[in-house]
Amino acid sequence: MLTSIAERIMYCLTGKTPNSVGPSDISETSDGFDFLEVKPGRVLRVRHILPSRCGGGEEEDIEDGKNSGRGLIHCKRRITVYRNGQLVIENLGAALRSEILHCRNGNTEPAGTLEVELSDYTSTGNESAGAKESDLPPGRRKKRKPKKVVQVDCQRRVSSCKGTHSDVVLFFIHGVGGSLDIWKEQLDFFSKLGYEVVAPDLVGHGSSTAPQIGAAYTFYALAEDMRCVFKRYGKKRNILVGHSYGAGFARQGAKEKQLLREGNAFNVSSFVLRAMMSGQYWPEGDEVYHAELTVPVLLVHGMHDKFVPLDEDQRMAEILLVSFLKIIEEGSHMVMLECPETVNTLLHEFFLWEPEAQNTSAEEAVIE
Repeated sequence: MLTSIAERIMYCLTGKTPNSVGPSDISETSDGFDFLEVKPGRVLRVRHILPSRCGGGEEEDIEDGKNSGRGLIHCKRRITVYRNGQLVIENLGAALRSEILHCRNGNTEPAGTLEVELSDYTSTGNESAGAKESDLPPGRRKKRKPKKVVQVDCQRRVSSCKGTHSDVVLFFIHGVGGSLDIWKEQLDFFSKLGYEVVAPDLVGHGSSTAPQIGAAYTFYALAEDMRCVFKRYGKKRNILVGHSYGAGFARQGAKEKQLLREGNAFNVSSFVLRAMMSGQYWPEGDEVYHAELTVPVLLVHGMHDKFVPLDEDQRMAEILLVSFLKIIEEGSHMVMLECPETVNTLLHEFFLWEPEAQNTSAEEAVIE
């Protein structure tokens, strides 16, 4: 056993492949890290904190909520895609109550009908006709034939996720060029509150293995790694906390440079960085995909972020059915490092949020 652990540690540090014939169980080290072999020779370093909890009746509270109607939301919307690249999202009926809001620039507005242009839309040569038709009076316009219509009609139960709930796991996923160390403040904060937390190093990052082949860093390869992580650590209710792509700060002041140096949170080879950036191709994850999501989503944006413009987060907040957009005035791209207290507070409030009770009944569908 000790030999096996030593081999895996040396593999992660030196890149030398150990003798392995197939996926193996997790190896644990004395410093609290796991080494999970997701494929032969493909090993991820994982920070897993399982806090000790006192016995309590929190599970009974969740069971009681099923019968009281607490936390139920009715998700009903129609998503229409037209051939000219226009996307129309209609929120139907009384699906969105007053407490489910899109927050933009400090103001809250209930969602209604939204029209946007698909970001990956390519010209087909027929747009000019559509543009001329739109200039006609309403009575003379031809009825457009949609390319695709998606109906969303379901009810979900969204219950608060407390640190005392034994069926809740928080997953923290870093972005390109980073490592699990960027989440240090969040892992410490939420584990002390009693949450079970899991944070992996993506392949090629931190102390995970770094294959020297571009195909190892595609979106689909990374997604398969994360499926293995979720399969190993996931429970009934799993909350994903992710960070956008980019490894730098918008404002390279003394504080930001200090954060970059501490903890070795940013240290990847040029090959891994190029392979990661060129491999992030996911055409299925378009606006329609996100418009169909019915789980609550919190978006946190640093006002000085020069990698992700504010209007992109505003657009995403409008497309998502149940979303909250929070802006941190003093933050840039690495808000979890720059403003850890603010980020921790926003995340914790989101974990504890649940809609008001409604007079409807439905099968359970919590944040998963």
